[in-house]
Parts: sequence; structure tokens; C-alpha cells
Amino acid sequence: MLGPVILAASRSDRMRRVISAAPVTKQVVDRFIPGETVDDIVPIIERLTADGLELTMDVVGEDITTPEQAAHARDAYLALIGRLKALDLGERVEMSVKLSMFGQALDGGHELALANVRPVVEAAAAIGTTVTLDAEDHTTLDSMFAIHEELRKDFPQTGCVIQSYLFRTETDARRLAASGSRVRLVKGAYKEPAEVAYQQKHEIDKAYVRVLRILMEGTGYPMIGSHDPRLISIGQELARAAGRKPGDYEFQMLYGIRGDEHLRLAAEGHRMRVYTAYGTDWYGYFMRRLAEKPANLRFFVRSMISKG
Repeated sequence: MLGPVILAASRSDRMRRVISAAPVTKQVVDRFIPGETVDDIVPIIERLTADGLELTMDVVGEDITTPEQAAHARDAYLALIGRLKALDLGERVEMSVKLSMFGQALDGGHELALANVRPVVEAAAAIGTTVTLDAEDHTTLDSMFAIHEELRKDFPQTGCVIQSYLFRTETDARRLAASGSRVRLVKGAYKEPAEVAYQQKHEIDKAYVRVLRILMEGTGYPMIGSHDPRLISIGQELARAAGRKPGDYEFQMLYGIRGDEHLRLAAEGHRMRVYTAYGTDWYGYFMRRLAEKPANLRFFVRSMISKG
């Protein structure tokens, strides 16, 4: 399986240098990351929302090494919020954040990440939108969930992400599927050991359905993060069985993947949110997109060969 190999490469400085230097890389990266600055991304936001889509914005970058970098990440999100305020789009454009980018892995990282993310959540609430805390590798999750719980005391709309490939996730889902919660369910995109995570696709998919049923039957707001046609169909069936109408849940997909499906779901009356990343520190995000789906890797390889 190439997925684990690619995920390992996402942490390799040597592979980062090789791939970043390839002439074709920027062309392919642009498929998934449509800009480096807020100025680049505003026209994308305007176009997608005009098409009836909603967005969650991610300023890419996670492997920070100093408190100053963490503060810079915080300020990047605050600058984004400043621009979103002028667009007056309310909850149609929210934000996703990785707590590693806010200093979670540094000394005293839990408190540092909470201190950095809180002003972002406050600023988002002030313009009528919210923030979702992205899940990262399993060693970070207890800290993420604790920060999520703390933020929800003042900002109950703050969301979080759970990953179906982890054994713990069904238990987490039962705890989170409560009134007012917002939970995005994804399969998972980090290299995890067999001691904590399912390794086979069919096991991950079955776990996804089990967890999604828990969320749909709960009283929170499920966010279905998948491009898999079968899981999208199952999600609609589970929503109907739970008595949910469109608007009582939403679909989320990545920018650059299955764009026609984004528009189809929105045209059918579903809430369809596009996860849209931008920024200069794109390498880790890009490599996980390649690992998630063989078609993405084939696209990259074909592009490199055709430009070679």
C-alpha cells in the first residue's frame, strides 16, 4: 500500500526538498491549495459561495518549532477573519485549525495552543461564524478534546473532528453526539500504528458507518467528511432514518476533489461545505491528499511525467 509510504514521506525533510523543487509541483499543488495569501483566496471564496457552496478555511502549516511561529499562525487566522468580515457571509464561511500550528507540540503546548486559538474563536464568533478543531495524530487528541471542551464553555458552536480509523472513535462519538455539538467525521489521514487504528480500508469504512450512525442518532450536528460515493449515500440514508432533514447535517469535501459532486449536492438542497486550504507551508497537507486517494497520486505522477 502506497498510502503509508506517502504519509511517512510527509514527515521527511529530504522528500520535502525533492518534491518542492520539482518544476511541476506548483501546478499540481494549485489543484488542492488555490492560493498563498488572503488576497489570493478571497476570489475563490466569492466564487464558491456564489455557486451555493459553504466553506471551511484552513491556513496550512503545522510543524512549527517556536512560540513566535505559533503567534504568527494565530495572526494569520485573525487577518483572514478581518477579510471575511467585509464579505458578510456569516456562517457560510467558517475556519478549521490544527492545534499543532498554534504550538500544541511545544513545551507547555496545551496551554499555549489554547491561549493562541481562543482569540481566533472569539473573533470568528464576533463576525457570526465559528471554528472547527481538526484532528491530528492520536497522540494529540486528548489535548485537542480538552481544548474543545474548554472553548465550548463560552463558544458552544466550536466544532471538532473525529477519525473513523481510530479504535477510540466510537466512544468519542457517543460523548460528542450531544445537543449543540458540531462534529466532522473523516476516515483519517495520518500514519497510525495497528495498536490504535484499523489498517484495512474495509475496516475503516465499516467503522465510519458505525460512528456516523451514532452521530446521526444523537442530538448534535454531524458533518460528513468524505468523497466516497457509497458513504455519501449511506449518510443520506442514516439521516433519513434518524428523522433529519437537509440542514440538520452537512457534507464536507476538499477543494479540488469531486467539484461536480459539490455542486450536485448543493443543487439538491444539501448543505455542502468545501474545505479550502491556502498558504505557503503546503507540503504536509499536500502529501496527505496524495495518500488519501490513489487517483490523486496518479494525477501527480502523470503531471510529472508529462512535464518531464
